[in-house]
Amino acid sequence: MPNHASAYLTLQTLTVLVPVYNEEESLQQFVVEMNKFLEKTPVATTVLFVNDGSTDNSLPILRDICRHDSRYEYISLSQNRGLSTAIKAGVDHCRTTLIGYIDSDIQTSPMDFLKFFAFFPEYDMVNGIRAKRQDTVVKKLSSKVANTVRRTLINDGIQDTGCPLKIMKMEYARRLPLFHGMHRFLGALVQLQGGRVKQIPVQHFPRFAGTAKYNLWNRAWKPLVDTFGFRWIRSRWKNYEIGEHHRAETTGR
Repeated sequence: MPNHASAYLTLQTLTVLVPVYNEEESLQQFVVEMNKFLEKTPVATTVLFVNDGSTDNSLPILRDICRHDSRYEYISLSQNRGLSTAIKAGVDHCRTTLIGYIDSDIQTSPMDFLKFFAFFPEYDMVNGIRAKRQDTVVKKLSSKVANTVRRTLINDGIQDTGCPLKIMKMEYARRLPLFHGMHRFLGALVQLQGGRVKQIPVQHFPRFAGTAKYNLWNRAWKPLVDTFGFRWIRSRWKNYEIGEHHRAETTGR
């Protein structure tokens, strides 16, 4: 790892967001895999589960995990609101300088996060590219079509926007607007703020247990609709920089 990256990381803290929706069969094994990363990470790290209104036993399992290991925390939404809302709720809850994202289905490895650190602080976000995807033909084809259409319409250069392995600086995550399908445009939204995105290959595995929450409808048609929504947001996006400020000191009475 470059010296400038090592020096930067010693001053950082990381929260890894883990959205959860009906993943009772995967959670214990997910913790086994995440613990391998926690033992190696050079950054003080907290894992934040975001329970997105699960209707199975995911929430009791999360309570038990967090009760026995202080590195794990959870928040639980009162009802299922979707992946974008779960991610945004997690971001709003965090107070660390870096924020990561991984799914709980163990199709990507937390250990690949270790590769990401070398690209900070030069880049503002690192996004994985799933190499040798271990998905069904329909899933791979629909994802490829959706990525191609999205790149054509918004020209962001993000090869695998749906890869559930990302780390970004919190100052960019804080400015993420919440809208339907926001999770499909995280890299583009960082770029919209003037940030730089690095993309690197990561491992991909067959699903450990349970079933995917996506189908042809929400992998093809919905991303297309969301892409036009993003184009509208981008056309009206505004950035600003504060050149100078003064804040009065408060005095106790």
